[in-house]
Amino acid sequence: MRNLLKRGTSGLIYAVLFISAILYSKESYVTLVSLFGLVCIWEFLKLLNFKNIIPYIVFISILFLSFSNYNSQLLMTILLVISLTGSIQLLIQLYTKKNNFPSNTIQKIDISIRYLLLSFAFLILLPVVNGEYQESIILSLVIFIWVNDSFAFLVGKNFGKRKLFESVSPKKTIEGFLGGVFFTVIAAIIISFNIDFLSITHWIVLSLIVSILGTTGDLVESKFKRQANIKDSGTIMPGHGGLLDRLDSLLFVAPFVYLYIHYII
Repeated sequence: MRNLLKRGTSGLIYAVLFISAILYSKESYVTLVSLFGLVCIWEFLKLLNFKNIIPYIVFISILFLSFSNYNSQLLMTILLVISLTGSIQLLIQLYTKKNNFPSNTIQKIDISIRYLLLSFAFLILLPVVNGEYQESIILSLVIFIWVNDSFAFLVGKNFGKRKLFESVSPKKTIEGFLGGVFFTVIAAIIISFNIDFLSITHWIVLSLIVSILGTTGDLVESKFKRQANIKDSGTIMPGHGGLLDRLDSLLFVAPFVYLYIHYII
């Protein structure tokens, strides 16, 4: 009971803080997510057993470069290609049995940039469309991830029989995964009736991107933790683990959603 109360309290504080920052202003959102980024970098470097200041410097440099050259299509395209290439590589490595855990300084800096730093940059830039801050985008993504995680757990717990990715996350099931996708699409349809920023088709596509790749992001982080032989990325959120444990899905989908909203729509 005490653990449940602890988990609920820390989860509520996190949710209220994050949603309040999203709704209050662009500046509050950027500030909070940037701080989240610094915490997650610290957690990830600790996971990699890597004490180095370079990732922090690169993160701040990427943020400065992105905001000062936001209208540069070439720059944003280059950064996006680098980020997506890293994400696809991590996706492929999920299916390989060999240990892909970074072992030297170059590999650790490289994976930190492509997996974490650029994902945070695109998460921060994501809701800024044509110079306007669209809080409905990021808020909807948060809702999609919450719905997907919640219903994947509920459906998997009650109906799950076949393992989704047992070698990385033994508790996830195919039934739970499909249940999460289904209810996330339902959430997208409901959102489309209340927010007219995007059409119902685009909302549904975004819900599919988030539910499918969000699960992938969770698996990617789980594999990192399994190879590092740790349970959680940190202890900052009692009952939940680290901040990276809470943001892994959102971070992994951020570059893909950015691609869809800023390049495809």
